Order: sequence, then structure tokens, then C-alpha cells
Amino acid sequence: MIWNDLKRPFLILAPMEGVTDVIFRQVVARAGRPDLFFTEFTNVSSYASEKGRANALERLEIAPTDSPIIAQIWGKNPEHFAETCEALEGLGFSGVDLNFGCPDKHVNKAGGGAAMIKTPDLAVECFRNAKKSTNLPVSIKTRLGWAKVEEYQGWLSTLLNEHPAALTVHLRTKKEMSKVDAHYELIPEIIKLRNSLSPETKLIINGDIKDKSAALKLHEKYPEIDGFMIGRGVFTNPYCFTDHTATREELMELLNYHLDLYEEKSKTTYLSYEPLKHFFKMYINNFPGASDLRAKLMETHSVSEARAIIES
Repeated sequence: MIWNDLKRPFLILAPMEGVTDVIFRQVVARAGRPDLFFTEFTNVSSYASEKGRANALERLEIAPTDSPIIAQIWGKNPEHFAETCEALEGLGFSGVDLNFGCPDKHVNKAGGGAAMIKTPDLAVECFRNAKKSTNLPVSIKTRLGWAKVEEYQGWLSTLLNEHPAALTVHLRTKKEMSKVDAHYELIPEIIKLRNSLSPETKLIINGDIKDKSAALKLHEKYPEIDGFMIGRGVFTNPYCFTDHTATREELMELLNYHLDLYEEKSKTTYLSYEPLKHFFKMYINNFPGASDLRAKLMETHSVSEARAIIES
């Protein structure tokens, strides 16, 4: 099982909607890959629908540099969880992760993501259906609670009683989003919960972890944590899973590699150019003229325009 094969403390790139697609994962792998990748969120009801399956499968595309990788899925229909998990087993994934923590209002309105915190019985049913439908290890990613931090005691206990292969806890509530500091003070209590209810479950911490160095410091303080998940930190430093400090030239080379992958993918799949602009700040920062260059790139409408500005 993949979770037992990883050397502690292992590092994971957090799944982020509109970010951690097959292109971006290849960019991170070029800079220095984490121990484990997750896909973007895939809606189980989309996969279970003849109309939505093509889009779902596109989200589940795997690149050669991705392995090992976990498929992350969300939804609220237990039967759809079962159908999707059964299919995932043959697609090259090392495991399945159920998203019970996404704070996106559209996901929550549909009853998925963090909304599962308000329907724990349904969450359990979805997990059980997923687990019985696949031989892949099934894990869960969630938050402390919906509105109050204290909810973590009952909510995490409910999940741990189901003995997931791994449990990733983003140390904030849905209501807090990312507006407050992650509640590191609760780590000792969460470790106690895991140890008492499901000691075999791997415990992963997410929230305000910027890079490998920060993860190792946390592990030194809390050695019973198995792994750490880095999300927004990758936007500050795409080399965050390594000890390497990138030069300006290396960052520009990585940007060009990102553009190459985008161009190649766009030959077979329609890709909007606008979302690509969100990544420019990763590569162009902290050097003289960076803000002006970034401003010019944000005005572009194609890769060829972007390349012309970069080369000039």
C-alpha cells in the first residue's frame, strides 16, 4: 500500500482547483517533485453521468512524472462514489482520497466538500461505499469543522472510527477559509485522537506550511505526524519540495517549460489562456523589473505574445 511505502515525513502537493492539473504537476515535478501528488477534485456524479464522464476523465489524466498519485473525488451520492472508485482502480492511481473539506461555495451548495461536515452520516456512507468498491487504499481530506474549531473532536472522531488509510487535516474551519492562522495548537489533541481511534491511519497536516524546511521543523516538534501537505506555498516557491534556492534563470526556464506544456496540451484539448496568467507570479518576482514584466504579461492574450515579452 502506497501509504506504508512512503518514508516519513512525506510531502504532498495539496489538490487545488484550477491549479494542480496534469500540466502544473509536470512543472512541479521538473522543479522537484513531492513524495506524492493528488489530482484536482473530480465530481463523482460527473463521472457517473454519460454527459459528464469525458470531463471527469480529463481531470483524472496522469502524466508519466505523476506516479505515485492519488485521485481526489468529491460529491454526496454514495452510489456514485462506489461507481467512480471501482473505475479508478484500473486507471493507474495508487489510492483514492475523498474531499470532505473544500470550502468552495458551489461545491458546498451541491452538498460536497466541507458541507459533508454538516452531514456526518452521509459522509460515512460515502466513505463505506467507496472503500467496499475498490482495492485501492481510501483516504480523506477535511477541515476542523464547519463554523467552530471545537467541532474537530466529534467530526474527526467520526472519520477516524471508519479507519481511513490516511487523514489529511487542514487546520482551519470552513468558515475561517484561509483568513486566520492554522491552528497548530490543536496538533497534539489530533494526534491523540488518531492514536486512540485508528493508530494505523496516516496523519497528514495541511495549512500554512510553506516549504520543506517548515515541514521538517513541524515534524521535529510533532514526530508522530506522518506527512505534510503544501498548497499555497508552491506559488511563492515552485521548488518548495526541495532544499534548492532557484536562480532567476532557472525560474524563467521553468516558466518556458510551463508554456511548452500548455502549447502541447492545447493541440488536442481546448484550453483557456486566462487561467495560465495566474501562474506568472510564481516565476516572476523578487528581482528588479519583475512587477513591470508581470504587468505586461497580464495584458497578453496568447502564449506567443507572452514569449515575445519574455524574450525581449
